[in-house]
Amino acid sequence: MSGKIYVVNVGTNASHSFCSPIFEDGTFEFIPIPEDRQIEGAHGVKYRDLRSFYRPTEDLSKYIPDRFLDITTHNDPEFDSLTYGDNCDVNARAQALKSVQRGDFLLFLARLQKYRKDALEAIPTREFGFYFVGFLHVDSVYGSVINPLSELQMEAINLNAHVRRAMTDDSLWDSFWVFCGSSWSRRFEKAVPVTKELCSEVFASADGSPWRWDSGRTELQIIGSYTRTCRCAIDPSTIEGQERNAALWNWINRFSH
Repeated sequence: MSGKIYVVNVGTNASHSFCSPIFEDGTFEFIPIPEDRQIEGAHGVKYRDLRSFYRPTEDLSKYIPDRFLDITTHNDPEFDSLTYGDNCDVNARAQALKSVQRGDFLLFLARLQKYRKDALEAIPTREFGFYFVGFLHVDSVYGSVINPLSELQMEAINLNAHVRRAMTDDSLWDSFWVFCGSSWSRRFEKAVPVTKELCSEVFASADGSPWRWDSGRTELQIIGSYTRTCRCAIDPSTIEGQERNAALWNWINRFSH
């Protein structure tokens, strides 16, 4: 695993009224953010359409407020055809992704809500944490997309949320970017906890200094603030980067299955 690692914050978070659940055994369901508009027809994915990763015949409605079930979700990243999209040309928090090359990794970070088992039912708690939920090992990048691509290229990206949007409204070919993953890409079987211990060992601030763990903020708040903007978190082209890279993948392998 020698490509650069970009950490990308995904899924519903503290600004939404619901959150992706994680269970006591480390398994989890990923719930994406709402779309910024309602998309009807075959190109729209509603929250009631989302399926359980472990039990595909079941939906995720038990974790989503009823009022959202018929709302279109921005289902990104999607782990069926392995794509992720973003508006890197205009979204300041995603501009670093314009540097992503084939062989790099997009490591997806999500805020998950802990559930506990009570008899036969999983009950939400008031505990939250950040976890890695999967990654794309980047195989190809389509940058500044303003028109439909070739038939072969469209086949590779047509499940991506940005492409689905654009296929309903020509104005939404809005210079978005799509990253396609190789067969190495995967959604984790179990979520990988992102802790103070891990972050202190493998991550640094943009200027190279260690993260500051201010006593006035929770670990959750600090991790969220440092990961809000996408950027290259680990560059294994240096000795220090190689050490950080090895420690991160060892941690992921420890928890992800």
